Amino acid sequence: MRLSENWKDYELIDTSDGERLERWDDIILIRPDPQIIWSTKKENPLWHSTHARYHRSNKGGGYWEQYKKVPDRWTINYDKLVFNIKPMGFKHTGVFPEQAVNWDFAAEKIRNENRPLKVLNLFGYTGCATLACLNAGASVCHVDASKGMVQWAKENAQSSGLADKPVRWLVDDCVKFVQREIRRGNKYDGIIMDPPSYGRGPGGEVWKLEEQLFSLVFLCKQVLSDNPVFFILNSYTTGLSPAVMEYLLGILLKKDFGGSVSSNEIGLNVTDTGLILPCGSTAIWEK
Repeated sequence: MRLSENWKDYELIDTSDGERLERWDDIILIRPDPQIIWSTKKENPLWHSTHARYHRSNKGGGYWEQYKKVPDRWTINYDKLVFNIKPMGFKHTGVFPEQAVNWDFAAEKIRNENRPLKVLNLFGYTGCATLACLNAGASVCHVDASKGMVQWAKENAQSSGLADKPVRWLVDDCVKFVQREIRRGNKYDGIIMDPPSYGRGPGGEVWKLEEQLFSLVFLCKQVLSDNPVFFILNSYTTGLSPAVMEYLLGILLKKDFGGSVSSNEIGLNVTDTGLILPCGSTAIWEK
């Protein structure tokens, strides 16, 4: 399992009864996690002195219950990057800390190339991967269908001192955007993709990752440059194994571009128990 081990402002303190006990700088949160099917003694006193806890609703969604004052927003640092944290609906905070292992990988590949690189970040969310690539010296095209998420990503870029770097912020449907890029002849040296497991398009179209991932990667292959560096595919879909994603990248990319393909779960260390919490899967093609 690939681990994000370089955090200082984030810590997964303990896990039990379907919940995470987490530190986001000096704010302690409890959030649900379906992977945590075990029940252990909650000996850490922070379980009982948390700032806020997210409760799921049987009707969908949920709400935050505050025990102490929680700011509307605050910041955490990762290396030279600064992210704005905002407790929001459906338990999210704006950062998936386990993804730092992928940010580091992309940044290292960019720095090692010693040439200008263009990166396409699809389903870019709040821009953490985008900022890592910008900081490493690449130009980035950041695409997400949510106007609010793209605005949040811009705020993170401003907080990180990267607002003047070469980046395009686009509110767009990722599939339609890539189709247009193919017609325009635009190419990218790296692609990062973190598509949702399930969703609906503006016309009510149903998106299921397992059914549409192959066609999506095939589409994105057509905007890779003649000398690409990496293709990162991340998934939180429990029914989609790392090996399946690795095979998919292999059959679509290795024939034309060579290179190697790998896959693994990504995860976070649990401070109190020494366990590792699985947090999704990533498959990577690299030159």
